[in-house]
Amino acid sequence: MTLQNKRIVIIGGSSGIGLAVAQAALREGAQVVIGSSRQTTVDGAIEKLGAGASGVVVDVTDEASVKAAFAGIGAFDHLAFTAGDWSGAGRGALAELDLDDARKVFAVRYWGALTVAKHAHGSMPPGGSITLTDGMFAHRPGKGAVVTTSMLAAVEHLAQGLAIELAPIRVNCVCPGLIRTEVWNSIPAEQREERLHRMTSRQPLPRTGEPSEAAEAYLYLMRGGFTTGQILRVDGGSSIV
Repeated sequence: MTLQNKRIVIIGGSSGIGLAVAQAALREGAQVVIGSSRQTTVDGAIEKLGAGASGVVVDVTDEASVKAAFAGIGAFDHLAFTAGDWSGAGRGALAELDLDDARKVFAVRYWGALTVAKHAHGSMPPGGSITLTDGMFAHRPGKGAVVTTSMLAAVEHLAQGLAIELAPIRVNCVCPGLIRTEVWNSIPAEQREERLHRMTSRQPLPRTGEPSEAAEAYLYLMRGGFTTGQILRVDGGSSIV
């Protein structure tokens, strides 16, 4: 299956993995529509992407915003949901957990993804695809991350449930490992490199992944017409050690 002349919507496509998915899709001859919560980030991403790219402002935590966005987008073939919330809400020891704060962890990646699927699938053809995004905490839990772990695991089960609910639209999920996106730039360079090395040194591929490498998983799941309900890990082998 080719992506030539296909129309692809990427929610969270203004930076990181989402932007890399947009860039890769454009190279294959697709048209892309990126969605982000701020007009400035949408405009900046479109400028980077160039011809074949357009954008829409959408707040995935607001159903009215999502409904309006997809009404304006119209028909398309594939959807990638890469939006994330890096606020750090819900992290910490269970005994000290603020449950009201913890509930916010589900707002973007779980409820946002479900809301987008609800309002997007009616504009998609049979055999089109939706690809969600979770993370390795779903498989490698850590201290202080019980809420994040359970949320990411819920995203994987959401993908499988939607694969049944929305068939013959295909629904899958990409589970990235440690990918070198802009989110790491908040750490001073020397500390950042030492920390990333420490976190990846035991992997079979002992380095961070690049957004372009993660993007290949999304493109495969768009093209893979006999693949649905699957979780595709892009983790340098971290899940097997």
